[in-house]
Amino acid sequence: METRTIEPQTDTQDRLRHWIRTLGNLLGETIIEQEGKALFDLEEEIRALAKAWRAGDRLAQANIHRHVSTLVEDVPQALAVLKAFTTYFQLVNLAEEAQRVHILRRRAFVAYERGIPMAETIANAVRRLQAEGLSAADVRQNLSDLLIMPVFTAHPTEAKRRTLLFKLKTISTILRELDSVDLLQVEREQKEMQLRENIVLLWQTDEMRDRPPTVMDEVRQTLYFFEETLFDLVPSIYREMERALAEAYPGETFNVPAFLRYGSWVGGDRDGNPFVNVAVTEETLRAQKDAVLERYAQEVEALYDHLSSGRSRVGFSTAFLDSLARDLDLVPAQEREVLDRFEQEPYRQKLILMFRRLEATRAENRLPWQARKLDPRAYTSAASFLADLRLIYDSLYQNKGERLARGRLSDLIRQVEVFGFHLATLDIRQHSARHRSAMAEILARYGLAAHYETMNESERVALLSREIAGQRPLTARLDFGDETNETLELFRLIRRARQILGPEAIQSYITSMTTQVSHMLEVLLFARDAGLFGAIDVVPLFETIEDLRAAPQIMAKLFQNRVYHEHLAQRGNRQQIMIGYSDSNKDGGYLMANWMLYQAQRGLAKVCDEYGVKLTLFHGRGGTVGRGGGPANRAILAQPPESVRGRIKLTEQGEVISGRYSNADIAHRHLEQLITAVMLTSGRRPHYDHELDWAA
Repeated sequence: METRTIEPQTDTQDRLRHWIRTLGNLLGETIIEQEGKALFDLEEEIRALAKAWRAGDRLAQANIHRHVSTLVEDVPQALAVLKAFTTYFQLVNLAEEAQRVHILRRRAFVAYERGIPMAETIANAVRRLQAEGLSAADVRQNLSDLLIMPVFTAHPTEAKRRTLLFKLKTISTILRELDSVDLLQVEREQKEMQLRENIVLLWQTDEMRDRPPTVMDEVRQTLYFFEETLFDLVPSIYREMERALAEAYPGETFNVPAFLRYGSWVGGDRDGNPFVNVAVTEETLRAQKDAVLERYAQEVEALYDHLSSGRSRVGFSTAFLDSLARDLDLVPAQEREVLDRFEQEPYRQKLILMFRRLEATRAENRLPWQARKLDPRAYTSAASFLADLRLIYDSLYQNKGERLARGRLSDLIRQVEVFGFHLATLDIRQHSARHRSAMAEILARYGLAAHYETMNESERVALLSREIAGQRPLTARLDFGDETNETLELFRLIRRARQILGPEAIQSYITSMTTQVSHMLEVLLFARDAGLFGAIDVVPLFETIEDLRAAPQIMAKLFQNRVYHEHLAQRGNRQQIMIGYSDSNKDGGYLMANWMLYQAQRGLAKVCDEYGVKLTLFHGRGGTVGRGGGPANRAILAQPPESVRGRIKLTEQGEVISGRYSNADIAHRHLEQLITAVMLTSGRRPHYDHELDWAA
């Protein structure tokens, strides 16, 4: 078979056609090599017929039906044809991604040449706000309230295996390298060989596992995007914010907080999933911690190679040297040999010790929490690891190492501020019916309510309020039914997780199908019993058209409740509320659902203002348009401005995560569009009914 050299393309459309044609040809050659020409010819015939059918050829439609009828009788052949088309579309998607990145980079270059920030970038948003009259003090206030939290969810339609994600990423990298005009001919041929090799691997790799995916499979799938994209990407987002502020407000100083954080439902969402239990949730939390500790260890090792500053060349801060001396005093004699080699390079000594502490922390984390043995060398929290990093940062900054401090060390500090030891905040979600039945069993056991489930709402609210306000423990022992015990143990797990991983590990408990005030008070009573009163967000999820319509009234009644008011006070008077797009679309249709969602947001914002509560809306969007999907930044810009105010959570559904986060450049663009939309929407003046004639 002849060898063709893949040349770089310059014209935008020609470039896309070139890559689709090239990848298609390479796949065709692979199919012939691996399966024979007969399968290739069949696949090509079906593809040609499909194009003809789309163009209106009815004979082509009949021929496709004939082929499909034949394939139904020959399962191996049918699977091979499906594999051919699946692989082809995966490669086409990579070509289109490469094209998107190419266009984005060209636009960025043109914008730079013109001295104007590209549209929908952080720099563009900051400049627009500055032009609209926001002072540096205004921006500082906005930054202090800013929170943007995409939340990853699992979805059964996203079944792409980790091994396929790695292979597709490798092919994407090769495509970018082949675009370079600086490659020598021998280098270009080597890259083409690698491309062919990875297409063969794609063909030989099963699309699906030989068993249904477990929850932990879904967790590992989600971790891929943190490990391969987000961990390295997030610091650049913060650098862009700092650079944009410095350019728009010269001479001003800004402390940019960790406003962009990530959440996850994978391993925490048990609504309708019996496989998510307390053991799985703990394993998820430990898996997330191990993943982020591994990346920290890699970064510390890289800093060890990097920071070779010697005593004969620069000074070191007293605080840093004192800390290093204390650490060295604790090192056994048999472990000092490597450290003694670097006596003249204190940063390296400190980083060796930090690496060892991270490894001890990872080893401690591998055991289930009930069996774990504390290692005195392990870091007890992300804060203690961060303190060590800041000691090095301050020492560098004070001793002619400002450029070193602001490099990869600064990026690692930002990563720890964002990801902590938890990586992503795990939300817990459960159906209100589970809480109702568990509460009924407990109250009946203690003689507090024989028929709790049939009581009227005012009676339930009064009973729950008394119990929350009291000190009586409801669940000293777990001797109830399995479902009730699981519910109680879950709240105890939340308390343990926050103690071990920090309060960011789990912050929100979401109750789906919230229709009454008592649904929220039931969760609050469980939380109080586990020592979590005022410690976690108790979050209602309003999903149906009727529930969205009633949501403002439900929240008003809740804010009037004394014990809930006390809980909110301990939460800084912040209330998170989730609204569901998928169920409301199914319930009322697309137009009705979107109108009710809009009205509900305005009503909820108004109620929160009336009661002095700071609202954070959590948008439960699906991937498809019918489930609330679409460009997230445009959706945010379309929200009532009073419902955003710098704080927003939104789901990143499993079926769109790969498309948004597999490619670092596309992920970067997605995040800067999200941030820009939130900043611009929050900068608009809130309005209510009397100001919107069209809403009447």
